[in-house]
Amino acid sequence: MSDGFQPVYQTMEAELHDQPASTRRRFIAGTAAAVAGAGVMGALPTRALAADNDVQTVLNVAASAEVLATIVNTVGWRRGLGGDDVTQRNIAAAAQEELRHYDVLAGLGGVPASTKIWIPRAVFESRSNFLETLVVGDQIFVNAYLIGVACFAAKAPAKLAPVPAEFMGAEAVHRALALQSLGRLGNDRIFMRVEFTDILEAVNQLKAAGFGFGEKGDRPGRFFDFERVRGRTPTVEGVNTPDITPIDC
Repeated sequence: MSDGFQPVYQTMEAELHDQPASTRRRFIAGTAAAVAGAGVMGALPTRALAADNDVQTVLNVAASAEVLATIVNTVGWRRGLGGDDVTQRNIAAAAQEELRHYDVLAGLGGVPASTKIWIPRAVFESRSNFLETLVVGDQIFVNAYLIGVACFAAKAPAKLAPVPAEFMGAEAVHRALALQSLGRLGNDRIFMRVEFTDILEAVNQLKAAGFGFGEKGDRPGRFFDFERVRGRTPTVEGVNTPDITPIDC
């Protein structure tokens, strides 16, 4: 196992710790580990650690992640990978929410690395692969947005400081619902987990998982065009709070 792949394997092992060893090995060997968190292959450098995380980089990483997440959830929903009606509806809602996240981030100045995304084939090969990918990917999302909380608190206008927490809360819900649909404990965290403190580590993990932003990843798959997919993203009755709520301190 190369050092470059170590972070994503560690994340996957942590998320699947309560599963049999055979399940962990099958998933690690056969599917991409992350859906969102971020990816800026050409627009941003990849580093193991960064001295700081600036607001623009956080916005760009988050916008790239939401492009990826919109595609994965929309395609998974259209292919019926949720299985049961409740899970299908939750996936449809997640797709709608990820797309709205992207639009808000773009409005704040976030620029995605690419809207042409390479998705590993394994992500959509089975219901379990798809849901496990959401679990691991949403953990990376949670971690990335927690970095955003600290960064915005230190460097953004005060009223915007809580904004990444609004995104993080939604991603934590998505992770919990995917876990529940897998028959596992959804609310398994007392506090949200932080596994890395450099926003660009999310880039490392997605690259290691085989995703590509404007270029092919290193695993079998295909390109999806965000602009085409977003036109097929569902709208779910009951989804609300479509806008962020800046808070002045």
